Amino acid sequence: MLKEQLLILVSTPLYIVVIGLEILMSHLHIRKFYSTRETVINVYMCTLNGGLDLLFRTVYVYIMALCFGFHFVDFSASPVWYWGLLFIMEDLAFYVEHRVDHFVRICWAVHVTHHSSEEFNLTTGFRSSVLQPLYRFIYFLPLVLFGFKPLDIIFMYSLTQIYGILVHTQYVHKMPRWFESIFVSPSHHRVHHASNVRYLDRNMGMVLIIWDKLFGTFQAELPEDPVRYGLTKQVEKRHHPFHIIFHEWESIASDLRKKVPFSIKLKYLFMPPGWSHDGSSKTSRQLRKELRNS
Repeated sequence: MLKEQLLILVSTPLYIVVIGLEILMSHLHIRKFYSTRETVINVYMCTLNGGLDLLFRTVYVYIMALCFGFHFVDFSASPVWYWGLLFIMEDLAFYVEHRVDHFVRICWAVHVTHHSSEEFNLTTGFRSSVLQPLYRFIYFLPLVLFGFKPLDIIFMYSLTQIYGILVHTQYVHKMPRWFESIFVSPSHHRVHHASNVRYLDRNMGMVLIIWDKLFGTFQAELPEDPVRYGLTKQVEKRHHPFHIIFHEWESIASDLRKKVPFSIKLKYLFMPPGWSHDGSSKTSRQLRKELRNS
């Protein structure tokens, strides 16, 4: 994993410099972009995610290597094609995973931790979905069948994650129009972290915004609707080390205890977050429909 180790050596000083600058600018401009408790929670969840990933890596690399034996395409003859296509396909795979995380409740229960902060700064990018390493590799298995080596896929994911972290900032207002038509920008990603009804479940891409524009999940940041960060229903004990990770699982358990048919219980697991059999809570799609009709 030499390439990934080199990536860590390069990215770590970069993170230290840009986060330090953002903290300094936030302090000088008297903007409350950072708080000690939220930053500690971000680092805590990043550490848990990274530790779990290392523990489970042997398992998922082994599974990916087994699947690689059945690959039916080979792009290795052309390094340009190989790495270019790997970047595009890995970014698409991330978009699919990210969209599922937002529209399937048991997956949202894992991913919700990344959205639970009411702050938005560069350390929010490290606020990882702790349990995600246990299943993320499944979305990369099609890439293995297309002839991309498991370690190269992991390296590309780590590389694109650097970009994905850097867009967690409020200091970049808008990028040039040509850039924002192709790539995810800080403006796009601020929308993704918003709790405003208009912005829910939008802008899922890591590097390329074209997937959102192709598949109907794009939403521009609008000056008349300033972003409010966090969840539509904020976590009560948002600094508790266990509750912050498992609070949505606790809500799922509560819904599963309801005296409803088994088919309804399954829907509480696999329907989008906010779905309810009696209308007591609503999905983002239902909330947006109400907003349009109001």
